Parts: sequence; structure tokens; C-alpha cells
Amino acid sequence: MTSLAIGVALCLTGWIALYTLLCNTNGSRGSEWNCRLVTLLHGILAVCITAYIGWVDGPWPFTHPGTKNTLLQITALVISLGYFIFDMGWCVYFRTEGPVMLAHHTMSILGILLTLSLGESGIESCAVLFASEITNPLLQARWFLRQLGRYDSPMGETVDVLFVVLFVFMRIVVGGRMLYCELVSPRPRFIIKCGGVAMYALSWVFMVDIGRFAYRKSQSKYRRLRGQHQLAVKEDDGKTD
Repeated sequence: MTSLAIGVALCLTGWIALYTLLCNTNGSRGSEWNCRLVTLLHGILAVCITAYIGWVDGPWPFTHPGTKNTLLQITALVISLGYFIFDMGWCVYFRTEGPVMLAHHTMSILGILLTLSLGESGIESCAVLFASEITNPLLQARWFLRQLGRYDSPMGETVDVLFVVLFVFMRIVVGGRMLYCELVSPRPRFIIKCGGVAMYALSWVFMVDIGRFAYRKSQSKYRRLRGQHQLAVKEDDGKTD
């Protein structure tokens, strides 16, 4: 446990150092811009490591939940735990996130701590980490496009569609299958299963928010297209007259 605590402390220090470096070299962009760069880097790193764990290093999370943690699984979880602690502290200090995102970070931190302390179910935690972070680059791209004034463009539309599709598939469809495998397997401990249920329930909370966003955006786009069509019809009528 001492080595794990040292590892987490080193990773936390590393993420803080990266953020500080970005703020010093890219200070004109503001603190949130630089924090989101750190978030983007963590998302890409976490997806790459956990994808390798699931598809190459093994075991397969859908068939072997509750197995002992491997060194690579521990490494991935320690890196992400350091990041989540950093980001949680940043969000609380700057008050940029609502209760749902703070709940997500809190559950992620507690879930990783539990997995590391038990020494098992690392493969499920890595699978959850992969599904959670796979949409992260798109989420950050959406924010950066807004800041650059390029969100209301075909690129912004593409990012939104890809984000919604990927979220539904990974967090709801694949996540639901992962939860089912976790619950029916006799290996994972009961507390791990409860954590899986809680994370999946939180995914549905996010899903409701995303559904509302998609509905509002589709309605706005419909009204805009309808207005453009009516304007075009009026112009054609004017030319005819």
C-alpha cells in the first residue's frame, strides 16, 4: 500500500506540474483552457493504456471480472487516480462544474481506491475507465471549438453527433453489457457490484442531460432551416411579382 500511495502522489505531482507548465507557457489562454489540455492528454493516455489492457494484455473484462489486478492495470489506475484527484481539486477551487460531474469524479476516485485496496477487479475498472474516457477528446474538442468561435460550423455538428453516438454506444449499450456480466459473475465482491450499478446509474443521468441537449439543438436547427426556407420563398415570390 505504501508503494501505491507513493505512486499516486507522484502521478498527482506530475499532473500538477504539467498544468503549471502549461499555465506558464500558455498563460494567455486562461486556466480552464490549460486544465482542459491536461484533461485531453489524460483521456488519450487512459484510452490507449486501457485499450491495450483489454484487447492485448487481458484478461477480457466480459468473461473474467473479479480477477486479480495485474501490474499494468495497477499502473493505469494509479495514473488516472492522480489525475482525478488533481481535476477534482481544480473543479472545486474554480467552481466550474455542477454536482453531477463532481459526483462522477468522487465515484471514480472511490472506485479506483477500492479496486487498488482489494487487489482485484482491476480489469473491470479499466474497462469502465476506457468507456468513460473514449468520449473525452470529443467533449474537449467541443469546448475548444466554442472558445475559438468555430462551434457553429459543420465541424461542430460532426463533433456533437460523434459524441452523442459514442456516448450512447459505450456508456449505455456496452456499459449495460459490462454491468450484466459483473452482476451474474460469482467472482466480483458485492461492494464492487454496487459500485458498478452506481456508475451505470450516473451514466443514465448524463444520458438524460445529453438527450435534452440533443432535443434543444435539433429544435433550434429545425427553426433555423424553416426560417431560411420561408425567407427563400418570400424572395422567390418577390422576383415573380
